[in-house]
Amino acid sequence: MAPQTRRMAFPSVVVVEREDADSEQSTSDEDEPEEEDPLPESEPEPEPEAEAEVAENGNGDNKVKQKAPITISLKKVCKVCKKAGHEAGFKGATYIDCPMKPCFLCKMPGHTTMSCPHRVTIEHGIISASHRNASNALEYVFERQLRPRIPLIKPAYVIPDKVNCGVIKYHSRRVTCLEFHPTKNNILLSGDKKGQVGVWDYYKTSEKMVYGNIHSCIVNNMRFNPTNDGAVYAASSDGTISCTDMETGISLSLMNLNPDGWQGPSSWRMLYGMDINSEKGVVLVADNFGFLYMVDMRSNSKSGEAILIHKKGSKVVGLHCNPIQPELLLSCGNDHFARVWDMRRLEAGSSLFDLAHRRVVSSAYFSPVSGSKILTTSQDNRLRIWDSIFGNMDTPSREIVHSHDFNRHLTPFRAEWDPKDPSETLAVIGRYISENFNGAALHPIDFIDISTGQLVAEVMDPNITTISPVNKLHPREDVLASGSSRSIFIWRPKENSELVEQKDERKIIVCGRSEKKQSRKLGNESDDSDDDMSNLKGKNVKSKKSVTKVTPYSRKGKR
Repeated sequence: MAPQTRRMAFPSVVVVEREDADSEQSTSDEDEPEEEDPLPESEPEPEPEAEAEVAENGNGDNKVKQKAPITISLKKVCKVCKKAGHEAGFKGATYIDCPMKPCFLCKMPGHTTMSCPHRVTIEHGIISASHRNASNALEYVFERQLRPRIPLIKPAYVIPDKVNCGVIKYHSRRVTCLEFHPTKNNILLSGDKKGQVGVWDYYKTSEKMVYGNIHSCIVNNMRFNPTNDGAVYAASSDGTISCTDMETGISLSLMNLNPDGWQGPSSWRMLYGMDINSEKGVVLVADNFGFLYMVDMRSNSKSGEAILIHKKGSKVVGLHCNPIQPELLLSCGNDHFARVWDMRRLEAGSSLFDLAHRRVVSSAYFSPVSGSKILTTSQDNRLRIWDSIFGNMDTPSREIVHSHDFNRHLTPFRAEWDPKDPSETLAVIGRYISENFNGAALHPIDFIDISTGQLVAEVMDPNITTISPVNKLHPREDVLASGSSRSIFIWRPKENSELVEQKDERKIIVCGRSEKKQSRKLGNESDDSDDDMSNLKGKNVKSKKSVTKVTPYSRKGKR
């Protein structure tokens, strides 16, 4: 008997409905689009398969089965709630709210993002800081000894609002941290997601160096050695702390939490928060399991045992030592808390204050002059300020609504103090939600007066269309460094920038072309999209002919 074969007919596909709509261009996916494919705007919804038997063939031995046509309905699907019938997200510079969710900006129901009162006026609902009378002995001592150093008259803010120079595609992955040299005003250090550390002399734009052999993945924090400004410490997600000589690039590993290599995500330890306590001579680092480690700077080795300072299994993303009282340590993490510790009796559960937040706390810093204030950034789109660590710490003194909620494709936003501001009222942070500036969707960098909640300035450049989550103000000069995707930019005040340009011509240089061509030959994909200054089309831009445009900003905070 001859073998019989079963024939199956391939089902036909019939599209019965299609709603044409412009594709959403979400700015949240600009940084790393290749890591995760964007959600399709329309998802096919196949109907259940139905099989129908047809007539038998001539000899009656074989039956031919054919599947009924599959009907696909292409409908609009919301990227926020994943339900059909409506769309939500960014369309250019406009954010369309999901009717199933509250306002994207303030997280409160009853209105849309475009009509949110906090978007119209950032100081909406903010109570200005008032004079505080001493309520206990510690606060009395603070008022007598530290408060006289802070001037009663707030100085005029000097805002760096013009791009002076920049390096396009400086890093091969997105920038994760920036640090100015403690003694040389012209040196800027930068770390990226790939583990590279860059050293850039922005006075001489073309003089730069990138060390790629220090870490194997994300550089989360960098700090200079307080006794040797030629050495820099870095904490990485590869679980190591490095001490690198800036001149030679030679790196020394001080601690490795993963000596046996990759054993799975449940055991892999990554280092996030880092700071240096110069009084004790230790480097403080924290990992993704809630533990704090100490490294002796003299012996370059681990000191003591790990201490659980946050909920076990949660990331500790920030550490900061008080500038006046180094025994005070501030930490923050993914357990929705920022905590204040006394390092003289540092043990699990011994925190002095537990500052509760509604969502993940991305950063927490003491004020730079007196160390008496605390500024935190949380993913619930709130900046929180505590005016005195000696007063009531149960609730924050002020909450400022600001757009910095992000997804995993971006470096976390961190609001940082201006180290040159003696009044301790000026903070800088990048903005997540885009704004329409003359038809272009731009993401400004905001300068905020935290005592009143007012927006002092919003600076942007029409050539910078990517988000700038990493921002660092110079400790001595009126300079702002910002990391936007793989690029780094230096901002100066317009007046100062023009004087510098007359003395020495500045350029915005483009890097990474040869590497990109080579990676294409090898079949590799770049980490980020080619949206870094894409409208420049590879041309060098001289800042003398810059088309930088800055919107007028409010100076209400100046007194």
